[in-house]
Amino acid sequence: MARDVVELQAVGRTYGSDPPVEALRGVDLAIHGGEWVAIVGPSGSGKSTLLNILGCLDHPTVGTYRIDGLDVSRLSDAELTAVRARSIGFVFQSFHLLGYRTALENVMLAELYAGGLRNGRRERALAALERVGMADRREFLPTKLSGGEQQRVAIARALLGSPSLLLCDEPTGNLDSANTASLMSLFDALARQGLTLVVVTHDEEVAATAGRVVRIVDGRIDQEGE
Repeated sequence: MARDVVELQAVGRTYGSDPPVEALRGVDLAIHGGEWVAIVGPSGSGKSTLLNILGCLDHPTVGTYRIDGLDVSRLSDAELTAVRARSIGFVFQSFHLLGYRTALENVMLAELYAGGLRNGRRERALAALERVGMADRREFLPTKLSGGEQQRVAIARALLGSPSLLLCDEPTGNLDSANTASLMSLFDALARQGLTLVVVTHDEEVAATAGRVVRIVDGRIDQEGE
């Protein structure tokens, strides 16, 4: 059986307003290596809070979160930053590409900002673009790429550090149906290569293509589909 890349046990997150707001309550969730999981739920259900905890951008108030077997629940902010750099890639609805940099340069910048080794950076960036089918567009500026192609470059950037977990927040929100279908095929290929993907989406058609659907309602896991 594949190891658990993600394991949440009785995770809760409360924000200290008056009265306190329980954004997550008693969340138990395990995600195996190579799984592609979609997280869906209505606005205000706790999806964003769960994503922030999975991405080590926030701490749970109670409970335990392990990524790659490491309990990160009580790590300092500096320690969480190191975990993010080592283990997690992020993909967002907006591509966040620099318009005056080529696709290759945009991917290379990921290691520059993370403080990665300079030697071999270009080769690693080319390999990441090859992995998402964009090596032939490496010298193109983002303005010369379609929305789907820009998202693939953003995914290549997220893959540059060889993360064990790829977190995607509404990654098809700016794409048409054809580019969405193409991106889902890419996610399927990445999962078959052993990458663990978590996709937060409101699109039921996107969720239906995942290997498993996790539904969250009022801060609780409501149901899971195999």
